Amino acid sequence: MALSDDIALAQALADAAGAAIRPFFRAEFGLESKADASPVTEADRAAEAAMRALIEEHRPGDGIIGEEYGPTRADADRVWVLDPIDGTRSFVAGRPIFGTLIALMQEGWPILGIIDQPIGRERWLGAVGRPTTFNDSPVKARACRDLDQAILASTGPQYFPGCTGEHFSILAGQCRETLWGGDCYNYGLLASGHLDIVVEAGLKLHDVAALVPIVEGAGGRMCDWQGDPLTDTNSDAVIAIGDAARLDDVIEALHHGGHDH
Repeated sequence: MALSDDIALAQALADAAGAAIRPFFRAEFGLESKADASPVTEADRAAEAAMRALIEEHRPGDGIIGEEYGPTRADADRVWVLDPIDGTRSFVAGRPIFGTLIALMQEGWPILGIIDQPIGRERWLGAVGRPTTFNDSPVKARACRDLDQAILASTGPQYFPGCTGEHFSILAGQCRETLWGGDCYNYGLLASGHLDIVVEAGLKLHDVAALVPIVEGAGGRMCDWQGDPLTDTNSDAVIAIGDAARLDDVIEALHHGGHDH
């Protein structure tokens, strides 16, 4: 299967997910404790169902791992990993910085990824061996001379379990600025050269797989907190960095004092 064909399908998946999500955004709804029928859940399910239908039609032998409907043929060599709405809190609050994440993994390695923001119609696409694009134009992560010049971003302090929060605080203390919130949108901003570092913990495969080709195709690096490349087995605690020359500094700060994650 040619990579260009897979990219075309991934674009079609993002289009279908966006069409399913947009009617629910800023819709009138109350948050209930039993949220099965809330618009955010309906939007999630509608978007993932639309993407799954296209994969079943065009790539019936490929596996699918989705946040809403679980795994289908997950042991296939090629697996599509879907997160229809990454950034549920932003979606519920009417903030257009959530995203649809679409990844294609081959033998456990992410080879293609999309971050799609369907309200602002912003789309980052990364694929192995190709430069990352933002709305079809190439983008590059920026250089960073020193950690004290870096803008660091993360979704929220509540996502750092145990001692990882202390380690993150040490890193944040060495950076120029720390921004909270943003989910997958932060990784797109890093690929476009607006942020320098994103550090997260407590993630799942569907949160991470699409991001790797996007960050790395823009000249950045993604790895776990040990510095190892991300695969389908170690997607829990991640570092994304625009300038790989600063990676050792980030890892050193994260492992300073206390126990390693």
